[in-house]
Amino acid sequence: MRLRLLLGGLALALAMGGPAFAADNVKIGFITKFPVPFFATMENAAKAYAAANPGVEIVFAQGASATDIEGQIAHIESMVTNGVQGIAITPVDPTVAAALDRAIAQGVKVVLMDNNIPDWKGRTALATTNNYNAGKIAGEYLKTVLKSGDTLGILEGVPGVPSLDDRVNGMLEGLQGVDVKIVGRGATNCTEELGISVAEDLLTANPDLKAIYAACGPPAAGAARAITNAGIANDKIVLVGFDFCCGEAEALTAGVEDASVAQFPSKMAELGVDALVKAIRGEQVESLIDSGAALVTKDNMANFQ
Repeated sequence: MRLRLLLGGLALALAMGGPAFAADNVKIGFITKFPVPFFATMENAAKAYAAANPGVEIVFAQGASATDIEGQIAHIESMVTNGVQGIAITPVDPTVAAALDRAIAQGVKVVLMDNNIPDWKGRTALATTNNYNAGKIAGEYLKTVLKSGDTLGILEGVPGVPSLDDRVNGMLEGLQGVDVKIVGRGATNCTEELGISVAEDLLTANPDLKAIYAACGPPAAGAARAITNAGIANDKIVLVGFDFCCGEAEALTAGVEDASVAQFPSKMAELGVDALVKAIRGEQVESLIDSGAALVTKDNMANFQ
């Protein structure tokens, strides 16, 4: 009788999917693009999720730069070899899709974070800022401080990366209604060094430049340095960034940068990891998860730090 009761209890517990059983343990990989505070924040949020959810093991990896395609592919392959059941990844470029397809063929589920891979059908979910709508926030702000005839220079991220292109295209839509002249745009690979260089070229070629928009945080900080180095007064040029990271807080405090669009990387990582864990455990998840965005200025920046 005692044996039948014990076996019956065990069967019931298994049917209920109790967290104490090894079947519920999940091992996932978490891969981000490159070393900047934004992705460090995402990693920390993922670590906090694992700490709060016993049975979830996360293996971390990161690329060396915003264009480190081969490095990210190597991380994907290594994680599959090490037996992860899922991968949460901020894809550095759409060409990593082939490596993700090979992972999926071995039973690994994939959740994309931060940016999508257009026309790729392999993802379980996408946890991201709606970068187009977030770009519109920047454009709508610029619309309030610029007038028709003013000039604008654009510091792009990595052209061809959908999320970064969306930030520029969304900004241009938000700016519609004011006839602003785009006098130059250049790729920065989301680095401060190229942000300085492209901004210097814009300022040299356009002495009366009225505004600069940077699609990533490090180039925005670079543009702030270029403006300061050129001796341009804060009220003579408008600088708007994206990400609110990597020196932008200092630039806003100094009055060189006027605004930035903040994402919520902690929320993005938490939602992405949670969707991946649920999918591995057989639960339904939303295919598109929006983590939101907001405008940051000197007046409200304390709320985003």
